[in-house]
Amino acid sequence: MLDASLINKADRNMTSKLFTIALLLALSLGLALPATAQLLPGSANSALGRGDRPRPLPMEQAFPYFISLVDDRTVEVTWQIAPEHYLYRHQFNFALQLPDQDSPRPLNFELPDGVAKTDPFFGDIEAYYGLVTARLAVDPAVPQGTLLLIDYQGCAEWGFCYPPQSTSQPLKP
Repeated sequence: MLDASLINKADRNMTSKLFTIALLLALSLGLALPATAQLLPGSANSALGRGDRPRPLPMEQAFPYFISLVDDRTVEVTWQIAPEHYLYRHQFNFALQLPDQDSPRPLNFELPDGVAKTDPFFGDIEAYYGLVTARLAVDPAVPQGTLLLIDYQGCAEWGFCYPPQSTSQPLKP
């Protein structure tokens, strides 16, 4: 015959061990959940999936631009930069691709003064926020079929840097 006090002591020991294991398991899951939430699709850095950190805008929404013909010698390219985004001054470049030439012809251009800042990717730079217009000097005798080549790059303030962009638009269709 077994002593009842031994059975109660064994039950208490087992209950205590199970409680400790359950507590450790709950704590480890509770600590690991926020760390792994970043890896789960749609969770956006939150265990609850609320999206605490911004997602990058598509390039066309972050840095939309339009081209204006001011006169037969001047073209303007204007960017409407999304809030919390900026463009790098040193990444602007413009050229003409003439239909009968293999190499593009670089264009002279003017930009207004930007804002001095220290960038995590390029160090001390000049940046543009809001609205910026580049003024390009163009030869009025460019032939039909000439393309305007536009290079630029920008970032989001929260740390996402877009790759350099190179686009072309018909200058004289």
